[in-house]
Amino acid sequence: MKQVQSILAFDYGGKRTGVAVGSTITGTSSPLTTLIATQYDQIGQAFAEIDKLIKEWQPDLLVVGMPYNKDGSVSEMSERAEKFAELLRQRYDLPVDMIDERLTSAEAGAILKDQRRQGLRNKKVKKEDIDSLAASLIADSWLRAND
Repeated sequence: MKQVQSILAFDYGGKRTGVAVGSTITGTSSPLTTLIATQYDQIGQAFAEIDKLIKEWQPDLLVVGMPYNKDGSVSEMSERAEKFAELLRQRYDLPVDMIDERLTSAEAGAILKDQRRQGLRNKKVKKEDIDSLAASLIADSWLRAND
């Protein structure tokens, strides 16, 4: 496998999937977008958007957050995230890592609300903002674990 320089990280969810980009060179990540699953085409529409992101960012690795329960046990959502990771592997022929992402959405929400309180953020905190920042936290966690 070639050396990993860039990653795309996913905070997979049934309604929304946050996406972030990370760099092993700088050790940093940035939220990119949140993909919204439509009622009629959850996977297909998401993959059309992911296709564009893969083409634009050309990552060496994809990272999917694994939403374990607080006690570390596997949940229904964990199984769905694993299925999503497998679909990514099959579609893009890229390595896919999974990393524990317990509480990243709660942490992301707290960060954004704190930024708003401090006047660093003008607009109201939306769920989409939380999801993309959660993906960035997932990327940061992977970068720390693999530096």
